[in-house]
Amino acid sequence: MISSTSLSLLSTPPHRHNHHHLRHHHRRQLSIFSSSTLTPSTSTTPSTAIIIGGGLAGLSAAVHLHSSGTPFLLLESSDAVGGRVRTDAVDGFLLDRGFQIFITSYPEPRKLLDYSSLNLKKFFSGARVYYNNDFFTLSNPFRHFFDSISSLVNPIGSLTDKFLVLLTTVKIISKSDDEIYLSDEVSVLDYLTNAGFSSSIIDRFFRPFFGGIFFDTDLETTSRLFEFVFKCLALGDNTLPERGIGEIPRQLAAKLPENSIRLNSRVVSVEERGGEAVVVRLENGEELRSEVGVILAVEEPEVQKLLTENLPKIVKNRKPCRSTVCLYFTTDRSKIPTSDPILYLNGSGRGIVNNMFFATNVAPSYGPPNKALVSVSLIGMYDDVTDEELTSRVVEELSVWFGKGVVREWKYLRMYRIRFAQPNQNPPTDLRKSPRVGSRLYLCGDYQTSATFDGAMVSGRRAVEALLEDKALNRVSEAVN
Repeated sequence: MISSTSLSLLSTPPHRHNHHHLRHHHRRQLSIFSSSTLTPSTSTTPSTAIIIGGGLAGLSAAVHLHSSGTPFLLLESSDAVGGRVRTDAVDGFLLDRGFQIFITSYPEPRKLLDYSSLNLKKFFSGARVYYNNDFFTLSNPFRHFFDSISSLVNPIGSLTDKFLVLLTTVKIISKSDDEIYLSDEVSVLDYLTNAGFSSSIIDRFFRPFFGGIFFDTDLETTSRLFEFVFKCLALGDNTLPERGIGEIPRQLAAKLPENSIRLNSRVVSVEERGGEAVVVRLENGEELRSEVGVILAVEEPEVQKLLTENLPKIVKNRKPCRSTVCLYFTTDRSKIPTSDPILYLNGSGRGIVNNMFFATNVAPSYGPPNKALVSVSLIGMYDDVTDEELTSRVVEELSVWFGKGVVREWKYLRMYRIRFAQPNQNPPTDLRKSPRVGSRLYLCGDYQTSATFDGAMVSGRRAVEALLEDKALNRVSEAVN
């Protein structure tokens, strides 16, 4: 133990003085240490498994290794766990790194997370669509029946389209997850067209809604992922954890043993050594050796960067990743146009804004008292547009939605340009890829399964299951020999 130099990560945000109701919340200290604090007592032994990457997939793998009694060390290149699932504290606000929602009906997180301590705050089950200079609400008929009745005659699709939504919901929720993942696949656009949906509801609702979830407004994503997410949306709630989306990885990390996570520890290569061990080399020149196994829980583009030339090319014909830009603004809560915890969609077919919402309407803890937090999402990177120009275009566009007098009061807070927001999961896909890529070498990440919180956690579990199975077979082989 190196308590004098270990880093502490608290489950409450550092700006907790702005949230008086959180002051006495029980805080769990995670003993996490950085690469610079390594001593011989915290080095790995060959009997220790190594996980590279502290996102949801890596943390899920760590939880399962710990449950199995297998010693492990998790190496994370950045200053905190979470990967893409991070929350920053800025001027008393909680800013998630990009538009992220947590769906309560995801199967795998139910096994690993304590929902009650996350204190999940619900969105309205539906969306408000901006179209023809007005707003129209579409509601989940299973959650807001009377609201859905009133939306039957609005211009976001025909009456037939609304019936088809109900029919599609019944059809999808009757399928098992295995049936969905193994079903024939087409693009989401072809799926919706083949189901009989009109272009009006596809363009005004499905394109911005699921385009915002998959960061793909062309709706080229596989119908398998569409059906899985659609099913989860129908059966669960869209939520935000009270203390930010980053509370999810922090909760997973809190389950792990002391000094099992090393932050600021960038891995530069992973190499098999004679089929007997895997060697991990860090940026600082240190080498770690594992005879148990190494799990690569990094983003898809990083996999081939880490693997040395003597290993097979793992990611073949990799598709372009999905990107997004997220902007945050603030204003007085009394000056926002609604108090509803609802997602706004751009159904106009014009402009650069895809979706937006008032985060403090969903979770008041996302901002200081009497201040509203506005979250705006764009699809793509807009590399050729400066931050200032992009902000100006967003403000101008939303001034048309809500009025210049409202939007001119908004104060810009921060912008996140996220190049790798999700893996590209256009057909053809394999959402049940084998985690094995070599002797004692395993992959996990949402690109191995589905591009969801659920998929990331499932991939971590599957990697550990494969590692433990191989470990048992190796023991049998050694005993026989």
